[in-house]
Amino acid sequence: MSASPEPSLATIALIGAGRLGGVLAGALHHAGFAVQGPFGREDRIPASDIALLCVPDAEIPAAAAKARPHATLVGHVSGATNLDDVDFSIHPLQTFTGAEAPDVFHGIGAAVAGRTPEALRTATRLADALGAHPFTVDDVHRATYHAAASLASNLVLTVLDAAEQVALAAGIRDPRTLLAPLVARTVDNWTRDGAAVALTGPIARGDDATVQRQQDAVSAATPGLIPLFDQLCTSTRDLAATDRRAAADPGAATDRVAAA
Repeated sequence: MSASPEPSLATIALIGAGRLGGVLAGALHHAGFAVQGPFGREDRIPASDIALLCVPDAEIPAAAAKARPHATLVGHVSGATNLDDVDFSIHPLQTFTGAEAPDVFHGIGAAVAGRTPEALRTATRLADALGAHPFTVDDVHRATYHAAASLASNLVLTVLDAAEQVALAAGIRDPRTLLAPLVARTVDNWTRDGAAVALTGPIARGDDATVQRQQDAVSAATPGLIPLFDQLCTSTRDLAATDRRAAADPGAATDRVAAA
């Protein structure tokens, strides 16, 4: 059950009317906060307990300066930007289209940080009220954390788009529908066992002849994808080698996790 907002945190002005701003406005209202906005960059900002910036990273300094006279605390929702211009941050670890229901935050992770203990408590209480699981990320590791999020979401889509292009070149109709169960099972296996254990296919088997046939086919059908395909194969060979080392030495997997 979501935590009830404290009276001192009851009024929130949302700055930024993009995908996340609209979804957050609905979810925070549903959680019991008095939400104002989301406001556009030219709108007048009303007095509030919190001004929460849902603007592009490059616009955070200007938006924070504009919001500062009207709010007790100013926060942003960026995963990669430090706290130089704000008091706290809360970054929902999820992808948004703008059409999500208010409960979209339930059960997801939310990276929180604050320049003071009070600011960190505010970020944590917001995450709790949304039904998310707050975890702390400091400024030193913020860009690294956000890179991990991009690898798990944005960059995965680049690989999936490449798969769709190659499937279309093979004459397969509606490839997303056909490939989606394969993608879902792969993600399930990774979630349960990790990448090295979940890895299957010709590279995992050491079947270099099949990989070469795949490379030749991709080169002929979609030559622009060859650099991506080759780099992925190289990285996957490294992953497969890690798995073989773990099989030969059961303690190696434990050592690898401990060193991560």
